[in-house]
Amino acid sequence: MQFGSLHRSAPELRVREWIDGEGQARGPLALSELGDGLKILFCFQHACPGCHSRGFPVLRYLHHHLAGQGVGFAVIQTVFEEFKDNTVDKLRINQQRYELPIPFGHDLAREGETYPSFMQDYRSAGTPWFTIIDQNNQVIYADFGLDPRRFLEALDLRAWNSRSIEWAPTRYRRGMQQGMKPMSIAGLKFDNSYARELEGFYVPWKGAEVPAPKLVRFNRELAVELGLDAEALDSAAGAAILSGHTAPEGAAPLAMAYAGHQFGGFSPQLGDGRALLLGEVIDSHDERRDLHLKGSGRTPFSRGGDGKAVLGPVLREYIIGEAMHALGVPTTRALAAVMTGESIMRQAGAEQGAVLARVASSHLRVGTFQFFAARGETDRLRQLADYAIARHYPALAGKPDRYLQLLVQVRDRQAALIAKWMLIGFVHGVMNTDNMTISGETIDYGPCAFLDVYDPKMVFSSIDQNGRYAYGNQPQIAQWNLARLAETLLDLINPDDSDAAVRMASEVINGFPEAYQDAWLEGMRQKLGVEREEDTDMELATDLFSVMEGQNVDFTQLFRSLSDVAAGQAEAARALFDDPAVFDGWLAAYRERLLREPGTAQERAAAMNRVNPVYIPRNHMVEAALESAGKGDLAPFERLVEVLARPFEARTGLEVYALGAPSGFGAYTTYCGT
Repeated sequence: MQFGSLHRSAPELRVREWIDGEGQARGPLALSELGDGLKILFCFQHACPGCHSRGFPVLRYLHHHLAGQGVGFAVIQTVFEEFKDNTVDKLRINQQRYELPIPFGHDLAREGETYPSFMQDYRSAGTPWFTIIDQNNQVIYADFGLDPRRFLEALDLRAWNSRSIEWAPTRYRRGMQQGMKPMSIAGLKFDNSYARELEGFYVPWKGAEVPAPKLVRFNRELAVELGLDAEALDSAAGAAILSGHTAPEGAAPLAMAYAGHQFGGFSPQLGDGRALLLGEVIDSHDERRDLHLKGSGRTPFSRGGDGKAVLGPVLREYIIGEAMHALGVPTTRALAAVMTGESIMRQAGAEQGAVLARVASSHLRVGTFQFFAARGETDRLRQLADYAIARHYPALAGKPDRYLQLLVQVRDRQAALIAKWMLIGFVHGVMNTDNMTISGETIDYGPCAFLDVYDPKMVFSSIDQNGRYAYGNQPQIAQWNLARLAETLLDLINPDDSDAAVRMASEVINGFPEAYQDAWLEGMRQKLGVEREEDTDMELATDLFSVMEGQNVDFTQLFRSLSDVAAGQAEAARALFDDPAVFDGWLAAYRERLLREPGTAQERAAAMNRVNPVYIPRNHMVEAALESAGKGDLAPFERLVEVLARPFEARTGLEVYALGAPSGFGAYTTYCGT
């Protein structure tokens, strides 16, 4: 496919009917009859939000800059209702007004084809957005892309004049720019280091066009943090961008390559099969963030899938991701949920198409390293590792043992992350190596869920038949995944002595249980309201989970009630157990431990309430919100998002959001969303 192509050999276009600037219909003519100046066929229609967001700025540019520099030109709006024998069915000439209905183009040009031959298949393909016709009335450029940068880049004013038109080739390849300086749109600053520095690690691509992109939920708070103009993006034009329908100025959309172990089995090529990295932005804190689209259409990595997402899973990820952020867990964030206007077939039937626009520190995964290690591409592994260090662990740059230390840093971040999951009862559900980030953020909320009743063997995912990713297995799986990362780094850790590299990497991986235990125990001390470290704290913490097991104890409610216990009121906590006497022995040890703590009971209870949430994404509440949204009622979804944004603050009237599932809810099963 091509965005801009040089078509000097294209025959002259003829027009069956044209409408002049006075609105009068005229008979057939050849474009040569319009004079020998520069002509620009411009595709525009009022009903299309993309035309408004891209078309008017470009037309203003043309009118101001070209006319201002004495370049003779005519903006010709096209109605490609039919195209046969190099003849356009209708065409409207208008140099001053820009408000005429026409269809607009699709990125469907086929490599090696001239503009007219492609347009003969218009009905099944699409129309070009911009076309440039030279002084000899030959089509020399047809842009089937959706980004005005490509057109303006082609229209290099230094290379054009009104009588002698020469071609200035565009710098852009499909979906990607080379040597780009950071650009901005609506306050958004792009600096696409992955596209710029890691060529060969991805496929430049663009999102699929969708019939009617519409914002379902726009995260204004996050938009402000990213330095965006929230008003500009909370619009039809913003929906087009955040659905992948339109690439914003400065973006470099691409599908990332990666491999991965999925449920223990290795797949040497996975990649972004229904997602795109739109680009990297520099936020208001000068931090680099990925802007990523999920459900934006097929890519070369789709493996037979349709590349789409549907509304339910998109809203689920919005709910869970934002809840995790509010709970203090490192995570991807949801910038927007966008409906596409499509009907997508899934197992249960037709569902509403949707795209999630999300933000992350990066989308570097263990599977990214595995992709190149599986191919024996050590140089690219080194390039990737150096990029990861520069982006996430810059203090390691240039150190002789930086690759070993990279493994240490990822281990420690993952240990801290999994500890946070375990402390709030979160079950990821699909801890494949392609779902483990180098940054230490939670990613890919598919078949995830939260515990109601504590059960270390709890599995929610429909595809986890053997319980590999059960709640209690998550720390061990994280260590297993990190061992797979270590394997990819061996040739970098010690290229001259593989046995030594294995020993050094094994020592790091074997240190995971201690790193995890330290992070988990630190969190448990906070949840239990103890500041002083004592040797018996681990025993006290683990004993609590032992007495919870098999007692149908609500995980979240129990920890929240411990602040009442710390203040001398244990009735609510005891009532959560089927047999309160099972809890009483631990309760006595806990009360005795609190006697050795500084501070007042009230201070301790307040501190505990700052880490033990009242509200989590209760599975039954999430499902109710998604069911209502599927029927067109977004109010329960909006309300749930609002409640979960302040999880530690008990509020009057929201008691239902703190309750576990009703008895009739039954066993809960989640799905990956594809």
